[in-house]
Amino acid sequence: MDSIYPATEFIPKIGGMLGRKLLEREAIARAYVAKAVYHHPFTRTTIHDVSTTPNLRRICGFERIADIPSESTFSRAFAEFAASDLGAKVHEALVEDCLKPQLVGHISRDATAIEGREKPAKKPKKEKPAPRKRGRPAKGEIREPKPESRLERQCKQSAAEALQELPVFCDVGTKKNSKGYKETWIGYKLHADVNDCGLPVSVALAAASVHDSQVAIPLMKMTSARVDYLYDLMGAGYDASHIYHISRSWDTCRSSTRTRGARKWLRWRRMKRPDITRGRHQNGSTLA
Repeated sequence: MDSIYPATEFIPKIGGMLGRKLLEREAIARAYVAKAVYHHPFTRTTIHDVSTTPNLRRICGFERIADIPSESTFSRAFAEFAASDLGAKVHEALVEDCLKPQLVGHISRDATAIEGREKPAKKPKKEKPAPRKRGRPAKGEIREPKPESRLERQCKQSAAEALQELPVFCDVGTKKNSKGYKETWIGYKLHADVNDCGLPVSVALAAASVHDSQVAIPLMKMTSARVDYLYDLMGAGYDASHIYHISRSWDTCRSSTRTRGARKWLRWRRMKRPDITRGRHQNGSTLA
């Protein structure tokens, strides 16, 4: 299990003179991997399977049934893993090990809904800006420039800085499905970049009300730093001039797909990378 999902390498080895040693954290991390593999809805279901299955118990690292901690200990360990950003570190290591040596053909970018159990957070009321005068300014009149949009700021920011500005709280989201009908949910939205095989390269979590285009530029910068790829493949929701500009700056080919029910085709924008010749990269890596 450690060779497939090396989570134990990124768990801090905390130990002191006082208190109980945190030796079971590595085993708990493996148990959470088993929970994800077997699609257990609750932690107590995973604890029951680990207790009743000797092979799974030994794979996780618990020699005896008495070594399995309680559900509250599992919850405290999960809070520690979330605070240390364990999942993101393991995912980045897997991408570095498996996809970095290859040349990826397409990066498909989209978002999916994640339903939450809590109530949606109350949004603070936005102050209405002062009305702007219409028409051209008078001679000698100096007007305040329009504030920068989020996409304009993201072009100058790094991926980490841009993601910090995105709201991450439980909210109400609405999105059209593949048949053109609106779907509403309460929770979050997971934005992901995947390769041709469907393996996620970069992921980002945001509130359900955040538009897909607001996360495209940070994901594009994260993915470009992790792998070498040729094409950005996105839907009509990502049709923005700033996204096109960042895509061209990374020397990737851009193609926009058509959503079902649209009346017109979106323009296909492709630019051949100068360092790609017949599917082979400069450093000799072949197309994945």
